[in-house]
Amino acid sequence: MIRPVQLNRKLVLEDPVRVSDGAGGHSEVWTPIGTLWASVKAGSGREYRQQFVTVSKVTYRIVVRASPDGAPSRPKPDQRFRDGNRVFRILAVSEYDPQARFLTCHAREEVLA
Repeated sequence: MIRPVQLNRKLVLEDPVRVSDGAGGHSEVWTPIGTLWASVKAGSGREYRQQFVTVSKVTYRIVVRASPDGAPSRPKPDQRFRDGNRVFRILAVSEYDPQARFLTCHAREEVLA
């Protein structure tokens, strides 16, 4: 049985856009697409050393109301959610329930410690 979903966090869905840097290269900027209400649940986490810093990675399951395929408001991999200063990179998206009323976004938050 699927548990009821409580969409109690307001997240901004952002899409990466490549912008010319004027010197023949490009940079990536994040453009807001819209705001979605979500349920955010932390999953497993781990910590590892990377050169001179310690990085912790935590996975999240973020459930949002489904949008039609192809709609700009439908989250997809390589986009991200922003909650203030927190950023959740979307790794994969799957249907949450058999009726496809909700989507589960499998995401990762990376924080420098």
